[in-house]
Amino acid sequence: MNKRHIGSDFDDFLAEHGILTDTETAAIKRVIAYQITKLMDEQGLTKTEMATRMNTSRASLNRLLDPSSSSVTLQTLENAAHALNKRLRIEFA
Repeated sequence: MNKRHIGSDFDDFLAEHGILTDTETAAIKRVIAYQITKLMDEQGLTKTEMATRMNTSRASLNRLLDPSSSSVTLQTLENAAHALNKRLRIEFA
């Protein structure tokens, strides 16, 4: 018996339930937090050192690294990139 895929994809499911945008935002924030944490580990940076490089507080850095906190500014991301000797690249897909 030849069965074909019937139905919608997962994005359609999330959209139907009104949570697609929130889900995508949370996923993006998790990736950003993961990437920054990974780069900090690779460079041997503590949170205190990273906050100093960013010219911010540890509390602010903790918010940036908290995957559940969705509030982050472009300036904060730029400061983090500069502190890690990286360039910030944002693109629309």
